[in-house]
Amino acid sequence: MTVDQANDAVAWLRAPTAIRRRCGEMLALAEAGALAHFAIDWSRLATTADEVVETIRTDYPALDIPYHSRWRHFDLDGIDRWRRLVAQLTGVGADELARIRIDLAVTSVLLDAGAGAAWRYDEAATGNRYRRSEGLAIASFDLFAAGGFADRPDAPLRADAAALEGVDETALAAAFQVRDDNPLVGLSGRAALMRGLGGALRRCPEVFGPEAPRVGNLFDHLAGQATDGRLPAAAILAAVLRGLEPIWPGRITLDGVNLGDVWPHPKIGGDSPAAGLVPLHKLSQWLTYSLVEPLEDAGIAVTDLDALTGLAEYRNGGLMIDTGLLVPRHDAVLTRPHEAGAAVIVEWRALTVALLDRVADAVRDRLGRDAAALPLPKVLQGGTWSAGRRLARERRPGGEPPITLSSDGTVF
Repeated sequence: MTVDQANDAVAWLRAPTAIRRRCGEMLALAEAGALAHFAIDWSRLATTADEVVETIRTDYPALDIPYHSRWRHFDLDGIDRWRRLVAQLTGVGADELARIRIDLAVTSVLLDAGAGAAWRYDEAATGNRYRRSEGLAIASFDLFAAGGFADRPDAPLRADAAALEGVDETALAAAFQVRDDNPLVGLSGRAALMRGLGGALRRCPEVFGPEAPRVGNLFDHLAGQATDGRLPAAAILAAVLRGLEPIWPGRITLDGVNLGDVWPHPKIGGDSPAAGLVPLHKLSQWLTYSLVEPLEDAGIAVTDLDALTGLAEYRNGGLMIDTGLLVPRHDAVLTRPHEAGAAVIVEWRALTVALLDRVADAVRDRLGRDAAALPLPKVLQGGTWSAGRRLARERRPGGEPPITLSSDGTVF
């Protein structure tokens, strides 16, 4: 393998087109009955789409669906926490406001991987109790607002390399109210991810700044790539994958490059250094979706959102199983815990991505909307993620997903 071949393979595995192609290959294998763990029942596609449409019409009767992003979790129970926080700022221009929002979004998204059923977070400002993604969002929001990621006491609303490099498990446990009776899955992994983020900022000065590297400097990098005030969504994902490359623990490397959320599967072919590998990039794509609003509010129009894919996570994946569209081929799929790199999990996640495109088309048909009016991130929000959570709550105690993942806090 030459250096050029390795570089080409890495670039290809980071492209949304590669995610769709490899997930499409997995879907074709499932349709042919060639996968060990899953089959497809296309007769249930209509049922899946109907569940999503029912959820959309309940939650968004006017079809005014926002993007699926971290910002939805900061606006719970009628409280717009971001607006409340920004109202305290004076003399902050649009560009700096975008940097602050990116500081917040990146740190919060990276802390979001599954919390487990037992953990909860009590919000001091309201007395409300939140769990799972909502709890992680509010906990990370409060930590950010308190200056938990800032290196300068006079500028607490930042995420600086120096402060991130100092995040340890004890401090994170205190901020997230972790105790013996309130365990958080993957706590050490989350702390390591924050430290890794700090190191990544220093390793990529062209993205995060050569002096006093900061997450929010990603705004300046992206703004510099915009043409006539327009920026393709794929360019945001490329910058995220490039800038955050070092942070993912225990992942496959290719010629020394950490591939991140990319996993091997024995049935996936190819004849390049990328052969046998399935890219998914769930957290990175959700982070990309979460950067759209800060960029748009700063005057940069984000285009081609549907170039990105659906998200390979357990609410979308749970929807596919709970509606019968995705069919486990043996009992162990649902009865045993699985590691993130296990073939059964790679199949589940890849098939979820491929099926989301099919479900999105069926949902648009039912609602009389095209992809321009109802892009994929709105279908996810409206949508598949919400319907998956609703069905999980109806079917299993605590709203657990149908498949148990042994998470390290950096996958889902």
